[in-house]
Amino acid sequence: MASFARRAMSLAQIPSARVPATVCQRRGLAGAADHGSTKVDFWKQPTNPGNWKEEHFVLISLSGWGLLFYSGYKLFTGGKGEEKKPVDAAQ
Repeated sequence: MASFARRAMSLAQIPSARVPATVCQRRGLAGAADHGSTKVDFWKQPTNPGNWKEEHFVLISLSGWGLLFYSGYKLFTGGKGEEKKPVDAAQ
């Protein structure tokens, strides 16, 4: 314990052993300052995508693009599956 005290005193006396003020991390901007509008869930403000949370915006955007591609695929391919002809039982 005494060695720690001696070392602390020796470091306190040597100015070059101190950490410069520019290297120390400062949290000057990390306060309770207002950095824009608050983000809300998309179901609270469905007509204002600018205020949505980022993950909600991504999910809705991806589902919208998926719906667009799927409906375009169904539109251009006719939207029909393979047609099977009915089998006559009278033959």
